Amino acid sequence: MSKNKDEKAKGAVLEYLTQQNRPYSAIDVFNNLHKEYGKTAVVKVLETLAQEGKIKEKTYGKQKVYLPDQSQYPTCDETELKAMDLKIAQMTEELKVLQEETRKMENELRGLNSSLSTDEAKKQLTMLRGEVENYKKKLAQLKEGGKAISPEEREVIIKNRVKLVKEWRKRKRT
Repeated sequence: MSKNKDEKAKGAVLEYLTQQNRPYSAIDVFNNLHKEYGKTAVVKVLETLAQEGKIKEKTYGKQKVYLPDQSQYPTCDETELKAMDLKIAQMTEELKVLQEETRKMENELRGLNSSLSTDEAKKQLTMLRGEVENYKKKLAQLKEGGKAISPEEREVIIKNRVKLVKEWRKRKRT
């Protein structure tokens, strides 16, 4: 690898680690840099940065973890931490309120979108009234000229149906 590429990789890895400010293994750094630099180059760069003292290296068994040197970051005193905790609590409450409000508004919007508009409701009403008229006409026809079947005829028809269903089931089995 040329010296220029090596310096680019070194700068990119150092910038990435300081920007993220959390521990990473060499493989994680390689993957998170989207394989822009080779895996061996990333491992070498991490080793040199650790030797130079720009990052820290911790070994857990065979696994090495690299993290940025924490002395480069400013420290906070207790009052600042308490103020930040208080602000976090306030913002968390505000977030809950806003999420609840958003949920209510989304439910209301869903309800409005699922309901019919005035024009659609009028069309549906006229259509349903037409259906009611058709059913009333059919009912009137059945009441007027409906041919009634005597109970004896009904019994004969039912017995004939039962006999035919039995025959059909026999034939179906074979």
